[in-house]
Amino acid sequence: MKKIIIAIISILLLVTITGCNTTKKDNKLTILTTNFPSYDFARAITKEVPNTSVEMLLKPGTEMHNYEPTPKDIIKISKSDIFIYVGGESDEWITDLLDNIDTKNTKVIKLMDLVDTVEEETVEGMETEEDEEEVEYDEHVWTSPSNAITILEELNDIITNMDPSNESLYTINTSNYINEINNIDNSIKNIVNNSSRKELVFGDRFPFRYFVDEYNLSYYAAFPGCSSETEASAKTISFLINKVKEDNIPVILTIEFSNKKIANTISKETGAKVLELNSAHNISEEDFNNGKTYIDIMKENVEVLRQALQ
Repeated sequence: MKKIIIAIISILLLVTITGCNTTKKDNKLTILTTNFPSYDFARAITKEVPNTSVEMLLKPGTEMHNYEPTPKDIIKISKSDIFIYVGGESDEWITDLLDNIDTKNTKVIKLMDLVDTVEEETVEGMETEEDEEEVEYDEHVWTSPSNAITILEELNDIITNMDPSNESLYTINTSNYINEINNIDNSIKNIVNNSSRKELVFGDRFPFRYFVDEYNLSYYAAFPGCSSETEASAKTISFLINKVKEDNIPVILTIEFSNKKIANTISKETGAKVLELNSAHNISEEDFNNGKTYIDIMKENVEVLRQALQ
């Protein structure tokens, strides 16, 4: 249904959009992103740079997997100078959309093209999705600090190429943000290196494949990262409960906007604490309005990780 809606909207708008794009309209560089990490990275790079604007399509507090583009959104994409999207299952509607609108004056960036990607995997005890025949690549590339740094460097190059007059400002901003991520990376390495525990258990979806790979951690979870499921089978819950008991796991992890039902069930049976590890896919409206950043989220994650690996 989503593809049909996109096709109809695109056809209706094509005549009015085609040929109307201008690069840096009114000498202003406009950047449009689909989700929070790409928004925050672009915002950090362009911080206090005159005549730049960054906007996020996804409303704070909502799930990208359920997003429905509006005619206004489609016009924004076509008229933006730079459009950044993830490229995974959560925003697959964009592929159809880009085939039907004129983006000749828009630099389109797919985050998953900026770093090396890995396939989603099903680990022991995890629920498998029915009718899953095609290979799915994990789209949560920003959860790895090293990936976040690579993405920032790539975006800085792209933005600078479009607006070379402000190159020094963009470069300084990027360098400052990368330094903050490096500090977080060092904190995580210190926690992991000084902990005998290297195992995480999620009573939830698992969007942290790049994160655990970077720090050589193992994990168990109810669902893969892009699963649409929220109700786990008795078999899966029983497996996770036994795993927590057998390995003396102190913390059951959930992700942002989770109903926490699975984690709470495991906690009730094991006594393990329930804590949230935030994948930063999106943030609440309150946090968004207060200017919360990827750095802020990762600092909170450092403290959660400290407890989970104690």
